Amino acid sequence: MVIGISGGTGSGKTTVANKIVVEVGVDNVVYLQQDSYYRNLGDMPLEIKRHVNFDHPDALDNDLLINHLQTLKAGESIDQPVYDYTTHSRTTVTRHIEPRPIIILEGILVFYSPELRSMMDLKIFVDTDADIRFIRRLQRDIEDRGRSPQSVMEQYQTTVRPMHLQFVEPSKRYADIIIPEGGSNLVGIDLITGKIKAILNAQR
Repeated sequence: MVIGISGGTGSGKTTVANKIVVEVGVDNVVYLQQDSYYRNLGDMPLEIKRHVNFDHPDALDNDLLINHLQTLKAGESIDQPVYDYTTHSRTTVTRHIEPRPIIILEGILVFYSPELRSMMDLKIFVDTDADIRFIRRLQRDIEDRGRSPQSVMEQYQTTVRPMHLQFVEPSKRYADIIIPEGGSNLVGIDLITGKIKAILNAQR
């Protein structure tokens, strides 16, 4: 069973995904984040990397992501790339992942690709107000990714917001379920985890 979780930056996608993992059981779930599949910019100068539009679909290596998803669905393991957000490049380390009954694929653009959508059994869109999403993005990028407040605000205005309006928000129409307020919507998460457990038990 493949579950896609999308929504704007800072909407609470990761929180929703983690709560599903806890409820369903970590031994039953593979959790893939689309952010791990940014294209490798290699030896490109850091100053140029900082101006790459990471919120556009072209920034993602969807071919590799689709290949890994197909491999896991076929019952085989993968070696997932590990991305360094500070240097905007893939590290030499990979993350070995074994197949499990449920695959969660999470990211802002996972509904953009028709091929990815066709592989999903359940599509969830996490819908949160823009001001809350921006505050969360600002806090995350400063604390976890070593960015300055000025660079985060500049990136949000020049690429994040325009790409959200062009690609992310329109993809909401592909969702089977829309969860307002992300991880704080416990009723919505309980309904989803109950459905997943029922399907998992039926498969067994």
